[in-house]
Amino acid sequence: MNRTLIRGATVITMDTLGDLPCADVLVTDDKITQIATKINADDALLVDAGGCIMIPGLVNAHMHTWQTALRGLAANWTLLEYFKKMHAGLATVFEPEDLHIATLVGALNQLNCGTTTLVDWCHNNKTPAHNDAAISALLESGIRAAFFHGTPKPDPKPGEQPFWAVPHPRTELERLLNKYQGHELLNVHAAVLGPHYCTLAVALHDFQMIKALGVVGSLHQGGGAARTPEGWNQLEAAGLLGEQINIVHGHALSDAQLQRFCDLGMSFSVAAENEMTQGHGYPITGRLRRLGKAPSLGVDLESVMGGDMLTQARVALGMQRSLDNFEYRLVHDSIPPTSTVNTREALRWVTVEGARMLGQLHRIGTLAVGKQADLVLIRSDDLNMQPMHDPVNTVVMQTTLANIDSVMVAGRWKKRQGRLLDVILAPKLAALQASGKKIMAGLGLVANGF
Repeated sequence: MNRTLIRGATVITMDTLGDLPCADVLVTDDKITQIATKINADDALLVDAGGCIMIPGLVNAHMHTWQTALRGLAANWTLLEYFKKMHAGLATVFEPEDLHIATLVGALNQLNCGTTTLVDWCHNNKTPAHNDAAISALLESGIRAAFFHGTPKPDPKPGEQPFWAVPHPRTELERLLNKYQGHELLNVHAAVLGPHYCTLAVALHDFQMIKALGVVGSLHQGGGAARTPEGWNQLEAAGLLGEQINIVHGHALSDAQLQRFCDLGMSFSVAAENEMTQGHGYPITGRLRRLGKAPSLGVDLESVMGGDMLTQARVALGMQRSLDNFEYRLVHDSIPPTSTVNTREALRWVTVEGARMLGQLHRIGTLAVGKQADLVLIRSDDLNMQPMHDPVNTVVMQTTLANIDSVMVAGRWKKRQGRLLDVILAPKLAALQASGKKIMAGLGLVANGF
């Protein structure tokens, strides 16, 4: 039995205990076993957390981690350029080792930024070896991960069916479930096309598969015209919608559809920064809030932007406040009397709601006795953080990567005093750079200025 006593932090539990200005947290093996103002545990390893804010580990609810070696390359692309240049271009030259190094470094960066749970939405996996390479990287990193098995989206070659007419490969998904499901830090789920991007026959097949296998089914919605406009009605009529379905982005849904989907318990993941950057449309955060629902948040693409989740919380919060403020001014011709969305709600989007989307809120997403010890220590005594008047405001609005001091996953420290543990980064970064150059060279491209 391993016990760690974390002493003297300002603790934001996001649970029934609320915020504790100075508290101790006792971790036994992989679980939180006590939270109190003063804990005596002489046999525990003592960690002084004075000058720190403790929060639940962040949940990145949607990221295509395979694109880590292409960081910044797509920063000026619209969604249509991304489809053409990434999926029909760069993605086609990835080998299993490229997926492995991209996923490994991407997952390590998530840990470094305070994310303890990563939803890896992998849709550049043309062989079983690609899937195994990505999953082995997640396991090597030590992050808690949900591997969402997707499918590539290349342009069809002569004689080939287009990707939107090909059912999800159930046999491969079942192989991955049999091999990996139940691992301490890994779950396997399905990343399907969904009716916006596939034929009705494929959508029916994929949603029936999701229900039969008992996995979460996640899909993109929005971005151009729908391939099967009537698809959602058919899926609903077939009884294939429910809590197991996660919609990413959620654009091009009517108010009536959104209401029904919320009533059915479906979840929604928003990537506010990328949606605004690539032209998806305004994030649906406000539409969900009006229906009493909240989104989880994801980075989406490190080929476009940075990977830290607190930035995503700030962007999503700022965008929704902006939309609400603009709407109020149109009606009242004045500034709103107060903000419509507060910082605690934004923090829920990157903790509680990500856990809920995965069906894991009973295990992660908040700090509570009996839950997994996934937590982050943030230096609140740093130059950019003082004076601290409200810890939640400080976390959401002031915190940067420089303040992420320590990260624990399942009771094991993955980062301490500002440094990742048990990893030598230099050779991994060299391999990532080599992979990125190789992928670009495969299409006759070179990086600007390099």
